[in-house]
Amino acid sequence: MDLPALLPRFRGRLHDPRTATVVGRLLGVAVLVCFVTGAVSHYLQEPPAWLSAHLPTRPVSGYRVTQGLHVISGTAAIPLLLVKLWTIYPRLFAWPPVRSVTHALERLSIAVLVAATLLELFMGLLNTVQWYVWPFSFRQVHWALAWVIIGSLLLHLVVKAPVILANWRRRPTELREQAIEDEIDRRSLLLGLGTAVGAVTLFTAGQSVTPLKDLALLAPRDPDVGPQGLPVNRTARAAGITEEAVRAWRLHVEGPKSYDLTLDELRAMPQHRVELPLACVEGWSKSAHWEGVRVKDLLARAGLPDGARLRIASLQRRGGYGVTEMDHPYTRDDLTLLALRLNGEILTPDHGYPARIIAPNRPGVLQTKWVTRLEVLA
Repeated sequence: MDLPALLPRFRGRLHDPRTATVVGRLLGVAVLVCFVTGAVSHYLQEPPAWLSAHLPTRPVSGYRVTQGLHVISGTAAIPLLLVKLWTIYPRLFAWPPVRSVTHALERLSIAVLVAATLLELFMGLLNTVQWYVWPFSFRQVHWALAWVIIGSLLLHLVVKAPVILANWRRRPTELREQAIEDEIDRRSLLLGLGTAVGAVTLFTAGQSVTPLKDLALLAPRDPDVGPQGLPVNRTARAAGITEEAVRAWRLHVEGPKSYDLTLDELRAMPQHRVELPLACVEGWSKSAHWEGVRVKDLLARAGLPDGARLRIASLQRRGGYGVTEMDHPYTRDDLTLLALRLNGEILTPDHGYPARIIAPNRPGVLQTKWVTRLEVLA
């Protein structure tokens, strides 16, 4: 018996180009939003030299919004991708597997697109719960895969453009020609898909969208749960913060007029109060009230009245982002603090006691905790 006779036969009416196109449009929107917001997150975390001095500090909740959208759109893309694959998977068994150069390009673009997208969404989902089961850097691989997805998607759209255009919109005459049962089934499928996407969005978005927080039944993080009413990603113990290091703590500011401050001396300086969100890459965020000394005042005392580019060092011994950098837009901003208090209370060890950075429109991983040194770079 020859191979084609052994291949499975599919009789489902919705494994057709029209259904694949309709679902593909929705998936394309989710992927586009996820890619753009992911690019914003990447460049805020690791800006190239030409961009670093021009990062915006307004709106203050900008990163909270874009990263929330990133995780929401990525989560919504999961049921969309699964249904999209369901509509096209019979074509994986088509025979012969390659019929022409164009067909080979189509198959290649689909293989790369599907593999990269599945891995990207899988990694992103595990990142929201901080479960890293791979031996490589999540951020670097996640960023590289995003470009692989965009490249293979563009190739796929070019190759499939005639089919997509033919099925993008059905005219009334075309609707009358197709079977009524097919259209009813398609609408039922889309209704179920819309319900699934709506449910997964509604029950997870509350970790970043405050009005929905009471509905966040599937969200990995409750933004109200944590010391001083704010979640913690890395505890003092996990960061290797010792009691001896805290007792011996001094803030060293390195600049034209370098100096050291004890905690009491820092508290004696003019204190300022701001309301800023803490927004993390996993998608959760929450606004809080912070009190402390403006970074611009610390730099002015060091002989830099117009701010400066800084390297910020932490007491932490384990984990990433123990040393971060902050450029002029943040250091000269009145809202950027070396915070000593959170929601009216002295910082707990897990929130960065004795002092931490809080700045507007800045990723949570760069809001350095347990700050012990501010070093002027330029």
